[in-house]
Parts: sequence; C-alpha cells; structure tokens
Amino acid sequence: MVIDPPQVTHHDPQPFAHLSVPNTALYRQVLRTFARAKERFVVHLRPEDVAAELDWDGDEQLTQALEKLVLWGNLRADADTGRVTSVEDFHRKRFLFQLTAAGHAAEQAIAFYEEAIGRRGALQSVALADIADQLESLRGLAKQADPDPVKAHLLLLSLAERFSSLADNAQAFMASLRRAIDFSDGDVEGFIAYKERLIDYINRFIADLANSGARIALLLTELEAHDHTRLLRLAARREAADAIPEGMDETEAYGRAEAAAHASWENRWQGLREWFVSREAGRLSQARLLRQSAVTAIKQLVDAVGLLNERRSGRSDRSADFRALARWFAEAPDERAMHRLWRAAFGLTPARHLTVTAETLTAWREEGLSPGTSWRDTPPIRISPQLRATGSYERRGKPNRVQDRSQARRLLLEHAERETAETAAARTRLRTDGPTLLSELNVLDPRAFRLFLALIGDALAARLPGESEVKAVSGDGSMEIRLSPVPGGEWVEIHTMDGVLTGPEHIVEITDLMEIP
Repeated sequence: MVIDPPQVTHHDPQPFAHLSVPNTALYRQVLRTFARAKERFVVHLRPEDVAAELDWDGDEQLTQALEKLVLWGNLRADADTGRVTSVEDFHRKRFLFQLTAAGHAAEQAIAFYEEAIGRRGALQSVALADIADQLESLRGLAKQADPDPVKAHLLLLSLAERFSSLADNAQAFMASLRRAIDFSDGDVEGFIAYKERLIDYINRFIADLANSGARIALLLTELEAHDHTRLLRLAARREAADAIPEGMDETEAYGRAEAAAHASWENRWQGLREWFVSREAGRLSQARLLRQSAVTAIKQLVDAVGLLNERRSGRSDRSADFRALARWFAEAPDERAMHRLWRAAFGLTPARHLTVTAETLTAWREEGLSPGTSWRDTPPIRISPQLRATGSYERRGKPNRVQDRSQARRLLLEHAERETAETAAARTRLRTDGPTLLSELNVLDPRAFRLFLALIGDALAARLPGESEVKAVSGDGSMEIRLSPVPGGEWVEIHTMDGVLTGPEHIVEITDLMEIP
C-alpha cells in the first residue's frame, strides 16, 4: 500500500493565495520557518519540527495549514519513510515538507516588499567617497594599454552596487523625510530634538555631496576621455562566459550574451553620468536636484518646528481660529445667534452710510466738532434716495480736472536716457581688445563694476566640470565674456571705487555685442 501525498496542481501554483484568506498570520509564520530553515541549508521539515520552531500546540490546525500550503504550491510534501519501523508506521500518513521553487520566489518577493515599505533610507556620504575611489581605480586601469579584465569587472560590479545603494537609499530617505515634515501630533519635544539632529545630518550630506559630486563628475569625464567603453566591454565579455544559452550555435550564443551584457553596462554608466553630470541643455543632474530637495526640506523642517512652537506658546493660527469659529456656530442656540456671530466675526455689515457729503463736512467745521465727539452728538449724514434705491451714487457737478503728467513723463524719459548712457559707457570701459589678464583691468566705477560682477557670475555658473574655457552672454544680450583660468596663476586684485576684489588669475575677453554690425 502506497500513501499519496496531498494533491497539488503544479501547473497553476498560487503562492500568494495565503495572503488573502483567514489565518494569514499562521501561514506567514509557517512559511517564514521554512525560509529560515533554507538559510540554514535544511531542506526538509517534519510537522513536529515546524511546531517546535513555532512553539505551537495545535497539531491538527498546523497540519491543515501545511496541507493548504501544499495545495497552493508553496510547499511540496514527500512521503516520510525514514522512520518506519513497523507496518502501522508505514500505513500512517507521515510527510516531509519543503519549499517549492514558486514558494521560495514568493517568500523572496514578500521579503523584498516588506523591506522596501519599511525602509527609511539614508544619505550615504560614505558611498560617495567609495564611488570616487572606485572611479579613481578605473581611471588607472583605463590608462593602461592592456587592462586586467578581472580587476575591471570587479571594480565595475562594486561601483554599480554602491551607486545603486546610494540612489535607492536617497530616494527612500527623501520619502521618509516628507512624512517627518508632515508631523502634526505626537511627542513635540522629541520631534524638535529629532529635527535638530536631522538638519545637521542633511547639512553634512549636502557639503559632502557638493565636494564629492564635483570630484565624481570630473572623474567620469576623464574616464570617458580615456575610452571607458573598453572596460565595459571587458566586463561584458567576462559575464558572457557564464551566460551561454542552450539550443543555438556556441559562437552566436556567446555574441548575443556579450552584446546584452555590454548594453546593460552602458545603461548603468549612462545612469551614473546623469546622476552626477548636468547636461548642456539645462537639464540638472540628479545630485544637484537632490541637493535642492535637501535644502528645501531643511526650510520646511524649520517652518514645521516654528508652527509647533507657536502652538505650544498659545499663539493661534488661522486654521485654529476657523475651527474654533465652526465650533461656536455648531453650539449657537438659534439662527439669530448665528447671524450675530457672523457679523461679529467678519464685519461684513453694509457701509453705505459712510458716504460723507460736502454739506455734512461744512456742518462739522462750523460746529467745531472734535474727533472724540460721539456719533450721537454729531449732525446727521444726508443719504441720497438714489443710493438707497440703486446702491450707487455719483456726485453732481463737473468732473475732476485731468492732471497734466507731461513733466513726470519727461523726468522718467530723462532718467531712462541717462541710465542707458551710463550703461553704454560701462560697456565701453569693460570691453577688451582681445584676451587679457584679469589683473590688467583698470580701476572700475560702481556701474562698470556691477556689470562686471554680473558677467563673471554668469560665466562661472555656466562652467561645467572639467571645462577649461567658458563663454557666457549677459541677460540682456548686450555683452559676451570668455573666461579661462591661468594654470598655476596667483591671486590678483581688482580695484574699484567700492573696494578691492580678490580672486584667482584668469584670462578674460569681454565683447560689446551692441557695437557688432
């Protein structure tokens, strides 16, 4: 007599079915027990092993759970003949259970989901340093005529792992940070103390990202100048050796596997470059966007703490006022009380009686009424019947005289012409006859100096990592500047009427575009 194990339809496994049925908690405990056993390289478990692991007393309920998991395809049941010592033991149903491939994949997927949902993330300054060090090593390999494929592959694998961890953790951290900023209730003291540490933490990462990000961008540019694709091809060729599919010619299969691996490495490299290097079309890198988001988050954290401090000190905000007003409306005894509350809160009573006529003003002057006189003792204000009927009133008589604004317009025109002439003179003073040293510029007046600072700022903002020369045009399109640093140049001084500006020596060429025919 042969004992058949519980039946399962292997063609249609449902390894996630246990998540939407009663006793889900028991099923999850059982499957986690099998997953932990697999990590210890234990393949089969008996029901009593599972019960001992879970400290479970209900044998019948546990047995039913195991059979259900077999039915859904999470577990496989094999007849347990290892402990048969008699005919009765042989006829008794004894099974060994183990995770199926579908069950193991489902456990991995659920564990990954739970980890992703619960992960808070971190801003990994150490990962930035590691990425820069690995790029330094790759640059050394790229300079070699025959780089070692093993070293190149291992460095690229380590680089991809560190970069993926950095990007994923930064995204998770910013998501959790938004939840922290939305804090409304709870331990206010603890949140304020946490805010102080968090802002210091973000500030340190912003500084590290600014320094390491510039270094990484420069290393990426230098690697691409030394044909980084050679290293990517070496890594792809080494991966293809273990990825030959069956059922086709070996040479063709190897070529396809190498092409697929190389395309994958090119895609990872492009992602790394877009993360640290801004494009010329004005598209900012992900690192710079992360810095901006972190700075914005600091401001939002400070605002949130300020709001909490206001609430603790008893100061009321608009939302609290409206909630209190709504509560008063709900507690009003009748509709008349609601109307009185409305008028007291918003003061939207009509103000037509405030139209003061000339006759009323004359009467006030004749009687010599002081501003402190009660309205009961003042002459009445005469209201036009037309105002009561239509709600509008126009004073009779000739219209007001049209003011002559020709003199004001002439003053504005003279001011604009004078400012244009001064700007043109400043452009003429700044214009250089070809490239010249920054230290050779003459003394600048305040207007020329302001124009010069704007040009220098535009040029420095437009410079990309690794560029030796940069060209920029002023915001109004009137001037163009070319700027390049002097290798090993000393610090120079530019004298102005407002003071002395110091900075590293540069070669500068300023062109007045308004004079170009």
